[in-house]
Amino acid sequence: MTFHVVMYSGGKASWLAALLVQQRYPDDQIDLLFADTKTEDEDLYRFLREGADALGLDLIEVANSRNIWEVFKDERFLGNNRVPICSRILKQETSAKYVRENYDPEDTILYFGIDWTEAHRTERIPKHWEPYDVDFPLLWEPVADKTDADLYLARYGVKQPRLYDLGAPHNNCGGLCVRAGHAHFKWALENIPETYRVWELEEQKLRDYLEADVAILRDRRGGTTRPMTMAEFRVRVQGEDQQLDLLDWGGCGCMVEYDEDLTTSEPHN
Repeated sequence: MTFHVVMYSGGKASWLAALLVQQRYPDDQIDLLFADTKTEDEDLYRFLREGADALGLDLIEVANSRNIWEVFKDERFLGNNRVPICSRILKQETSAKYVRENYDPEDTILYFGIDWTEAHRTERIPKHWEPYDVDFPLLWEPVADKTDADLYLARYGVKQPRLYDLGAPHNNCGGLCVRAGHAHFKWALENIPETYRVWELEEQKLRDYLEADVAILRDRRGGTTRPMTMAEFRVRVQGEDQQLDLLDWGGCGCMVEYDEDLTTSEPHN
């Protein structure tokens, strides 16, 4: 028997990937593997379980036990677009540890919900999961994307995560991400202000703890780049000085951007 492990993020693309794998391999074992950052929107868990139940597939939930802010404090480093240590430790390493301990690469295939808009990422992913085979169901013919996910979710009677209803580009980390840009943080401030406020407070607590001028965002006005706190960003958005890069959404890449080979490296405790 072949084991099929879908990296199940809580987003629509990974759910569609699971459906496509099930359609192709209806008689094989298919597991949905979710790595919890402990920083998620509450409705993500509802979607995870309803989506798994609708397909009749096993949902496996793993976690490091810490949230992103605890990781930043322990590592004495605030994650950012260049160095998203939260995704490496909480998502990638946690998932890799479970895969190594529970699946034989000789009879296991790993699946990722990468669609045609992210096809360039498929070149890097397989080498970081060697010796496991890796595949991308949304790129099978006919090519699928989140529009197809909407159609299938309606067919299966599963409501999409609430963050999508609010205009979020993904359903991870409560709707925010250290890799997000100005446009994304502006969206968060206006649509999920309670989450924005939590992040703003946690960022300041970490700045105080590190006694360092660090921030998730960057101010690039005047040809120079400096850290810009979420508090500063909020004041700018809400005031008259809105010199922001509102085309910069950034991107969540928790399971598709890597710094090292996951199946051979030792995880962070």
